Amino acid sequence: MPDVRPSAVIEGVVEVVPERHGDERGFFVETYRRSWFPAGREMVQGNRADRQAGALVGLHYHLHQADYWYVPSGTARVVLHDLRVGSATDGATLVLDLDGVEHRGVFIPPGVAHGFAALTDMTITYLVDGYYNPADELGVAWDDPVVAADWGVATPVVSARDLANPARADIPEARRPHAGLRT
Repeated sequence: MPDVRPSAVIEGVVEVVPERHGDERGFFVETYRRSWFPAGREMVQGNRADRQAGALVGLHYHLHQADYWYVPSGTARVVLHDLRVGSATDGATLVLDLDGVEHRGVFIPPGVAHGFAALTDMTITYLVDGYYNPADELGVAWDDPVVAADWGVATPVVSARDLANPARADIPEARRPHAGLRT
């Protein structure tokens, strides 16, 4: 059985440490199972991204979409920040490393901003419970002092889109997610 545990830092985030089975031929690991996330919905789309060491993606958030992240190779420094109005953990930041050694995964509920820095060349796969919707693709500044994240990279390479994300304090109320909101 995998170790499936709710985060003690951000409500609704679930960390998974799966069992790894191997021998001289290699190894096998079950990376995702729907039953690990009773509060989640069915995942409908899978994505993969390859990033070079030093790349930083995020912070992004969705009002209606949850993600499940898994890093099969390399190491990602994952930063999560709760933006949900009314959440018991509103304003909390969680930093964790996902890598191709421990094979941990993380479930990210709607309203929790998420991003990662590639500490090494890496691959990340992510499942989502909603098809891509540009109206539900929002962001907050990766370097916002309120988030106070240690990204683990000295000189991150950040996209123009992510550099344009507003500070948390500048996100209009209508664009702030509310705890429990889900359609």
